Order: sequence, then structure tokens, then C-alpha cells
Amino acid sequence: MVKKQFDITGMSCSACSAHVEKSVAKLDGVQSVSVNLLTNSMAVEFDEKTTNETNIEQTVAEAGYQAHVQKADNTKSAIDFVQKEQEEMRRRWWWSLVFLIPLLYVAMGHMFSWPLPAILLGNENALTFSIVQLALIIPIAVLNLKYFTRGFKSMIKGNPNMDSLVALGASAAIIYGVYAIFRIAYGLSHNDMEMVQQFSHDLYFESAGTILTLVTLGKYFESKSKSKTSEAITKLMDLAPKTATIIRYNIEKEVPIEQVLVGDLVIVKPGQRIPVDGVIEKGTASVDESALTGESIPVFKQAGDTVLTATINKTGSFTFKATKVGSDTTLSQIIALVNEASASKAPISKLADKISSVFVPIVICIAVIATIIWLLLGYSFDFALSIGISVLVISCPCALGLATPVAIMVGTGKGAEHGILIKSAESFEKAQKIDTVVLDKTGTITEGRPHVTDIYTNGISNGEFISLLASLEKLSEHPLAEAIEREAARMKVELLDTDNFNVIPGLGIEGTIKGTYYCVGSRKLLALRNIDISNFQNIAEQLAEEGKTPLFLANSHDALGLVAVADIVKPSSKKAIEQMYGLGMDVVMLTGDNKKTAQAIQKQLNIKHVVAEVLPQDKDREIIRLQSEKKTVAMVGDGINDAPALMRSNLGMAIGGGTDIAIESADIVLMRSDLLDAVTAFRLSNAVLKNIKQNLFWAFIYNIICIPLAAGVFFPILGWKLSPMFAALAMSFSSVSVVLNALRLRNFKPLSKNAKYETKNRKSGDA
Repeated sequence: MVKKQFDITGMSCSACSAHVEKSVAKLDGVQSVSVNLLTNSMAVEFDEKTTNETNIEQTVAEAGYQAHVQKADNTKSAIDFVQKEQEEMRRRWWWSLVFLIPLLYVAMGHMFSWPLPAILLGNENALTFSIVQLALIIPIAVLNLKYFTRGFKSMIKGNPNMDSLVALGASAAIIYGVYAIFRIAYGLSHNDMEMVQQFSHDLYFESAGTILTLVTLGKYFESKSKSKTSEAITKLMDLAPKTATIIRYNIEKEVPIEQVLVGDLVIVKPGQRIPVDGVIEKGTASVDESALTGESIPVFKQAGDTVLTATINKTGSFTFKATKVGSDTTLSQIIALVNEASASKAPISKLADKISSVFVPIVICIAVIATIIWLLLGYSFDFALSIGISVLVISCPCALGLATPVAIMVGTGKGAEHGILIKSAESFEKAQKIDTVVLDKTGTITEGRPHVTDIYTNGISNGEFISLLASLEKLSEHPLAEAIEREAARMKVELLDTDNFNVIPGLGIEGTIKGTYYCVGSRKLLALRNIDISNFQNIAEQLAEEGKTPLFLANSHDALGLVAVADIVKPSSKKAIEQMYGLGMDVVMLTGDNKKTAQAIQKQLNIKHVVAEVLPQDKDREIIRLQSEKKTVAMVGDGINDAPALMRSNLGMAIGGGTDIAIESADIVLMRSDLLDAVTAFRLSNAVLKNIKQNLFWAFIYNIICIPLAAGVFFPILGWKLSPMFAALAMSFSSVSVVLNALRLRNFKPLSKNAKYETKNRKSGDA
């Protein structure tokens, strides 16, 4: 058995992916097949002795789509395909619009007294009037030929989908329009002006053009949203440096990253990204690991410590021995996790597709049966044909096609208004089902950068203490120095000149100010300088228990005070977590930070479940564990390390102030970096899903009412007969009602920041 990955083109809905899957599964020798609509890909395990790649590609082609075996650089080829698909959709939409506008003007101009050429007015010019419309609809139909080929192929194979509805509705309108042209010609040749007038009003070319153009616009927006997964993986790959400086045979040289071998000595200078995983042999550095761990404070590294790919050397130069290269590096493993998590997501079945699989065959049967019955009853062919066409026109999928995208469009606009970027229609459906929210700590619950939280002094004012502290720290490259400088700026204290400045690696800094020696650092530094800190011992321990980092300031004899630095909780985080509990959700905090810091945040925010000291793969595994317990999980994060978990979760939410990778990997982006917006996203999803269901109801209620009328059920009794023109009007009215109903979502409002709990019946929606 071999397993191959294929790129699939042409899929537009869950019915498409299901049809491809079923078709390939029927092939002899195919052990398993999985089609992913999100990534436009298919994984097939098959026996090469029984079947081959060509047979699989041919089977997919017979189903109405195209399949190609993925190349070695499948990520790049997938992105190229997505971009090509987007460009094709955009081009088709614009050219369709170019022909639709004059078509609508010609078809409807006389109804609104718009100025039209005399050659298009009056019964005597009816043939020219109709042929001009036919000439304008033909380019639109040719531009969107795929709907017809795929739609009718799916119908023939017994798997109707949205393309089938589009093909059916547009074809019915075009075919009847062509028939009307022949009747107009017949009427003119026999001087039957009544027939000419009747059929010049029975042209439905503009309906077909509108259907095809609007559906293409919707497909264009869909193709844009589906491109995010590939972009996320590409940006992950771009994090790794393209070259590395190595020492080989006692010669220092720069080589492509692909040529670095396990055991090579790699040199890293300040500001450079670390090219591969390894262990430091010589030197010290402060390494920013936020790209992988999400933690904002850089980590001091020395000989024997591990360094990871894509992390940044902030200060110092060092040499390390490569231990993991290529696909074995931590970054490569994260990329693999993102790929795996993305592929494991099953496409969400659209309700409209499920309805269409039943609705389309029923409508076709009703149209055919009604036409035959009226012919058998002795009525004219024109009468029977108009009955059949009326039934088909009333089933035109315009409202059905609008039911979901219009609500999604208004919903996404409303989300954007409140700083919530919702990438796809699926995100709403996912968000509505969430019962467990997993929150990253740093940058999500907290600010993501250190702040001064406490100041304790001995025999010196707070202002003088911060002045001395900041005067030393302004020369330091330590990440905590930034927090102290910001505090000095806030307090508007004077910064003094510092002489004899010196960095003590891993412990702190020292220097002289106005001839007096001062040092800043940990208790280890003060112990090394034989300075007593007993006055601050208990305070320092208490601050450490609260997850804060204490820094001491001392002169050559005494400890002058200490300052506590910590990544503080965002003002809105507590309210947001309270509201999540109020929505009936469970909340879990995941962090790579130590247990003491995690427990301090847990106590402050009353979070029931906390998991600390987790690595990127641990976050992914925690999501898998929760899902194995039948939980529907949303992950909210901001770091590259969160990307696999964001992709693995049922719904990924990225903080807008976070990394590009987290943002690209997520389904929803909270642009204001406020957790309260996550609550708003959950509530908005309820309102949108409720609105979509209402829209689907209104999209079909006219069909349910009008199909019996169109079929002529009431004609023998009441003389009621629905002409194709009124069938089209009913169809248009259903579309208008769907749009008006979707516009009600504009009334949606977020909960106030003081609201503690949401309504218990979360599924009821808000609009």
C-alpha cells in the first residue's frame, strides 16, 4: 500500500468533496480516501498493483473535478493554486459584471422609462430587443461555464449540489428565453402582435445573468478565505534563516541552511535568528524565544543551554553545536503540526447543500410531471411548457444562494465594526458550538510585556529609587530594563550619568553614579557582593509567589529597595472570563510560564483549570485531549507556539497584537487584543446562525407556496396560473426578503463591560 496526496480543483461545497470521496472510494485497490475542502486536497491510500495515480485522477475528472499528485514543494504549489483560483474568480466576476450591467439596462429599461435606442422599443423591434439580450447573456454563460459542466455532471451522477442549482436555474431561464425568441419571430411573421408582446415580456436572460454573476462573487470571497491556511504555513517557513555561519575544518563560512549538518559549530551574532536547534558551546546571550514559547521576557543562555530555530539572539555572541537540522528542528515540527491539524479538520456541511440534494430532484420531477399531465389533459404545448418552466424558475437558487452569504457578509461587517475579523462562514458555525475555551496567558490574558507593579524602599524615596534604578538600566539591554525606563518616564524622574557600567551575565548590572557604587539584580548578585537583604526577604518571596520578578538595588553596603516587574493582566480579562463562564463554557488557561506565575494568575481571575510549563506540542496535545473528551474547543492565543493549537482546535481565535503566524492560523482575529471581543464573537455567531436559518426558511417559503400554483394545481378550479414572469418575481421577492432579514443583524450589540452573565439559553441568538 502507498499513500499519495492530491491537489483537487473545482470543489465548491461539502457536497463536492463528498462526491469526490465517494467516487474514488469505489475504485478497486483503494484502501482509504479523505478529501479536505479547506485545503483542496485529497489523501488516498491504495494498492499500486490494482490501481494507480492516473486512474485516480481520471475518476476525479469523471466526477467533474480535477486532481493532480502533489509535488515535493506542495506548500508552494498549493499557494500558487489558491492565488490562481482567486485571480480567476475575480476576473470572471468583473467580466460578468461588464456584460450584466447593459443586460439589466436593456431588459428593464422600458419598465423604468430609461432612455433606450428606438431600435429596442415597440413590438416591431421585439426580435432585436430579445436578440440583444441573448448576445449579452452568452458571454456571461461562457465565462461561468464551470457551473453548468459541474452542476449537470453532479446531477447525472445523483449528487446535486449548489452548482446544480445554479446550472438548473440559469439554464431554465436561458432556454425559455431562446424559446420565447422563436415565438416572437413566429408572431412577427404571422402578424400576431399579441403573441409578440406576450413573449417579449417572457424573456428571463437577466435572471440567468444575475444568478451567475452573484454566485461568482460569492465564490471569489470563499476562495480568499480558504487561502489563509497556506499563508500561515508559508510564514512559518519564512521564519527560519536562509543561511547560517558555521565553522567547518577550522574555517568560518556562510552556507545555505540546507547544508548545515548535525555536529556543525554555528556562530550567532546579536540580532540574528538562530538557524537550527543546538546546544551552546561558548559564549552567553539573552535569547528572545517568544516566537516559539510566546513568553515576552528573553531568556539568559550560557554554555550547555539549548537554543531553538527561529528564536532571536538579542545580546551577546555565541557558538553552538547543531543537534537538530532540517525536518527535525522545533520549527519544522510546529509546521508539521499546523499541516496535520489543518488536514484533520473535516469540512462543515452547508445546510443549503443538504437541502439541495433533496430539493433539486423533487423540483425537476414536479416540472416534468406537471408538463406531461397538462399535455395528456389536451392543453397546448405552449401552455404545458410554460407550466414546466414556471416550476423550474420558481426553484431558481438565487435566494438559496444568498441565504448564507448575505447573513455572513452583514455578520462579518458587524464583527469588523467591533474589532473582530471573521475569516469564513464556517467560523460562525464553529463558534456557535463551542463549550470549552482554552486561553494562552502571555499577550492574551496579560499585556504581553513587563510592567513595574510594586516598589519597596529603605531610607530613600520612591522617586530617588527609580531615578537611580533607571539610570543604571538605561545602559542595559535586559528586557526588564524597558519596564523600569517606562516607569521612570511615567514618574518623570531625572536620569543621572552612570560611569564604570558593567554587565554581570545572568545576575545583573553595576556602575557608579556621582562617585557612589550601585548594583541592580537578583538576590544572588547581592549575596555575591555580601549585601544584606533580610529587610526585603519576606517581601521578595511574597512577590515571587505572586508570579512577579523582584529586582534589588543596593550600594556597596546596603540594600536600598526592590522593584517587582511582571506581565500584568489586561483590565478586561477578568470580565471576559466571567462572561465565558456565564455562557456555559469551561475555561482553561495554558502557559509556558512557571507554575507559581500561572497559579497567581489563576487566583486573580478565578480560573478553574490551568496547565503551566507547556511546550508548543504540549498545547496541541492538550487540545487533542479535550476533544477526546467530546469537548468542542476554541483556542485563543497570540504566539507562533499557539499556531498548531489554533489549527487543531475546533475554532482558532488569534489576538490581533500577536504574531502574523497566529493570526493567519486562526479562524477569527480579535484586532483590539481584548478578550471581551471573544465573547462578542461567540454571541455574534449565535445571531448569524439563527439569521441564516431564518433566511433559508424565507428562501423556500415562496417555493413551497408557489410551486403548486406554478404547476397549475389551482387552474381547473380557480383559473389561477403562475406565468414564468410572476414566478421570477416571486423568486426575486424571496431574495429581497432574505437580504432585508440579514440586514437586521446590524442591530446586534455587544454586552456591556459590566455585564456579568449572558442569557442561559445561548442557542437563542441575539438578533
